[in-house]
Amino acid sequence: MIVFARSVDAQARAVRKQWEDEVDAPVDAASEQIAQARFKIYGTSEPPDANFTLRLNFGVVEGWIEDGKPVEPFTHLSRLFERATGQEPFKVPDSWLAAKPTLNMETRFDLSTNNDIVGGNSGSPLIDKDGKIVGLMFDGNIHSISGDYWYDEQLNRAVAVDPQIIFEGLRKVYKATELLKELGSN
Repeated sequence: MIVFARSVDAQARAVRKQWEDEVDAPVDAASEQIAQARFKIYGTSEPPDANFTLRLNFGVVEGWIEDGKPVEPFTHLSRLFERATGQEPFKVPDSWLAAKPTLNMETRFDLSTNNDIVGGNSGSPLIDKDGKIVGLMFDGNIHSISGDYWYDEQLNRAVAVDPQIIFEGLRKVYKATELLKELGSN
């Protein structure tokens, strides 16, 4: 492996340098110009982008309208099996297929909120007004891709996994009784 790495090192460095010069540098410059323009327009009325500091963001569970039709804010376990094809990316693991008869298909799987998130927020807890963890942020809908530059309150949605599906999986698929005890769940 070391011999291989040495043999491709010069080419890899050249490609990386080209990427940094032709992709990263223009994106960084454009991002800086966009940030300056936004500051000119909004001043300090909007918080800056996340920069590895603690950020709090307020929102509510909310769906959106897509092609004139409402998208509900919750998905349920039943959708996993409805969409299963047996082929990637819709292949359900064998362990979940085997446990299917015991699973509650109404278990909430994911939920969407109108929180304004950007790349780097994955893994952040979603906390309700009482301080209870009600989700774990991991994605956004297609409209949130532009979230680094603007937030559309009608369309941008953050997506969190619901703890209900985590506990359902631990209990019935993985039979992780010791972990469930440690988490304080039966």
